[in-house]
Amino acid sequence: MQRPGLRPMRALPVLEPRRSSLEKCVFCPKLCRTACPVSNAEPRETITPWGKMSVAWMAAHGDVPLDRSHAAPAWACTGCFACRELCDHRNPVADVLLDARAAFTARGVAPEGARRVLERFARHDGETRTLARGLVSRAAGAVGIAGDVKARAALLVGCGYLRRAPAEAMHAIEAATAIEGRHVSAPGSLARPPGRSAGAWSKQDRPVALVDACCGLPLRLAGDVDGFRAHARSVVRALEASGVERVLVADAGCALALRRRYPDAGVDLPADDAARPFVEPLVEAAARWLASRRAPPESSVPLSGERVRPDLGEAHADDADEADRRAGEAVFWHDPCALGRGLGVFDAPRLVLARLLGRPPNEFPSSREDAVCSGAGGLLPSTMPDVARAIARARLDEACSGGATQIVTGCASGLFALRRAAASAPPPSTPGHGWGARGERPRSPRTEIVVSDVVSWIARLTRTH
Repeated sequence: MQRPGLRPMRALPVLEPRRSSLEKCVFCPKLCRTACPVSNAEPRETITPWGKMSVAWMAAHGDVPLDRSHAAPAWACTGCFACRELCDHRNPVADVLLDARAAFTARGVAPEGARRVLERFARHDGETRTLARGLVSRAAGAVGIAGDVKARAALLVGCGYLRRAPAEAMHAIEAATAIEGRHVSAPGSLARPPGRSAGAWSKQDRPVALVDACCGLPLRLAGDVDGFRAHARSVVRALEASGVERVLVADAGCALALRRRYPDAGVDLPADDAARPFVEPLVEAAARWLASRRAPPESSVPLSGERVRPDLGEAHADDADEADRRAGEAVFWHDPCALGRGLGVFDAPRLVLARLLGRPPNEFPSSREDAVCSGAGGLLPSTMPDVARAIARARLDEACSGGATQIVTGCASGLFALRRAAASAPPPSTPGHGWGARGERPRSPRTEIVVSDVVSWIARLTRTH
């Protein structure tokens, strides 16, 4: 029996399966409005979680025009899942808005930033493949996924690291190679094992196969669900043809894409085995690897926050000295939304950082399930760049208020957003005011903060354990 007043979604019928989720928001008194980083940075009712879902609901019913103005709120979302955490129904707002994006894109009313992503994706994927193959030629711990040398595990670095953070990409390969129990080159180098040719890897030295494609997530975020599905299938076919038993993923957003967005699009990955999942974030694999090794007797992680100097042995005295040097530093861990709320991975990065620091990392005022987004997800930097920058600056300001000297994150988009914010200093209030005698840019607390990625810490950890 239909309830009274039920109207079909004639304008956007593809959203009919999402009716219940949409109406939970439409008829809610906006209890999660404080959770949204986008509407907190730009306080407009239309881009609160309630507003975004209400506009999608009205558009589906034909109550508002299907134009770019009414489509835009669907892209005013980083996909951070924070509103879900405050909802008694755990309403999947981010997932519903992805479907709304697909509906609007199919009608040709996606915002300019999203359209640019779609137009440039083929070139983006081609450049990603070229960069990945170039990395294989430089990193002997890796081979091409379609090459003659077979690997047991594959590594998806993520196009963000490949394109804009090559040092972190190399660190990801070094870490993955070590975690998989294969040849580990000397610190700072990824040289091929001495005397080995490309096809002469022993069983102990089997390399990691580097996935040479984008995971396709930009297509889904921009609204091309069919293109995303086709691309995801091509990635899975390549993985299956390679014969790898598992895939490590460096970037949190890519890990979420494979673990959640692929199945949501009807693309099945090979089944998990009893011991490990087929797709595993690199930081989670690192924590598993660390737990499997006998920890030095004095290197256990303190629970109360006091510092313990790890006993790494004579061969790694420099790393213990580094822990001493970091004793006075405030190293803050920022939970990436995709890794934390998206995949439920909270403890693994803290374990990695604590093992190197000799104490737990510092925390933001809101952390774990309550962590606040860096503003870098969901294509927000492409569709609302000013708002994305404001969100990142707010995270830097929080860290500054806590006395941070370094922020560590675990997603390429967040890494770039926070680094950009850290590199920017506020302009002087009047011409010449605040500038140095030689005209140099004024320094701010943000410019003093180092922003690093957990993949670099994992690589360092594998050299000392």
